[in-house]
Amino acid sequence: VPFRPDRMQAIALYCSDGRFGVQVDDLLQQRLLLPRYDRLAVPGGPACLADHFATLREAEVMLSNLRFLVEVHDLQRVVLITHENCAFYTHRLKIPPMQLRTQQHEDMSKAVQRTRELASGMTVEAFFAHIKDDRVVFEAMEI
Repeated sequence: VPFRPDRMQAIALYCSDGRFGVQVDDLLQQRLLLPRYDRLAVPGGPACLADHFATLREAEVMLSNLRFLVEVHDLQRVVLITHENCAFYTHRLKIPPMQLRTQQHEDMSKAVQRTRELASGMTVEAFFAHIKDDRVVFEAMEI
């Protein structure tokens, strides 16, 4: 694959769960028309930006990385993705399964707000991934 030096001015922040990797690439490349984009894949994805006490250090690092990339790569678009049954929520944050989806929606709202504060005019999009039959379906989250 030839190298392209031009930047897409976009980044995706999503969970590092490899079971969703190919589908995330498909969403970004085919549906959102981002053939190349910067990537930040970490456990829980945008959850680290939601002010959980357990993720304060991760939040500092993530915000530092995002600020750097906004400035140096002139980011204009950020895509945040969370997914159902995320082990980061159930194991690290100890969120009960019955509260998981509600907590993820609240966290995504906080993550979107914190991301928007990094640069005025930057587009921030949020998606929730869930399994339907044998496919991953991405729903745009209205935040």
